[in-house]
Amino acid sequence: MQIVLQRVKGASVCVNKQIVGSIDAGFLLLVGIENTDTAQIIEKNARKIANFRVFEDEQGKMNLSILQSGGAILSVSQFTLCANMDKGNRPGFDQAALPEAAIPLFDLFNEHLKSFGIKVETGTFGAHMEVTLVNDGPVTFIINHK
Repeated sequence: MQIVLQRVKGASVCVNKQIVGSIDAGFLLLVGIENTDTAQIIEKNARKIANFRVFEDEQGKMNLSILQSGGAILSVSQFTLCANMDKGNRPGFDQAALPEAAIPLFDLFNEHLKSFGIKVETGTFGAHMEVTLVNDGPVTFIINHK
């Protein structure tokens, strides 16, 4: 599982010029599901993100989780994060899970996030999406927690 986490002041995702998900302050997650991912890996990553302390406290120090800050999550599937770029100039996607495996795991990931009481919006799996965001900081992390 590959995740790009961005702390945002706001983010939205459009499909066919229609907004399908949007949030104010919180996290934009770009989520790549790999063919070796399991329900256990999905749950670990959701728990890690829910408790990840990157929001500022009263002293301006990154010390609060999204649970403590009251933020929301915009979770967008992005299989290109699973690209193998070791050879040549064209990425290979053999490490990305096929849709029949990826969709249930992506849904499970978002359900785990919701189980913490976090508002979660999503894009549309497999669609061509336009993502707009205002990165706060910028604060961006790559999560590869197995």
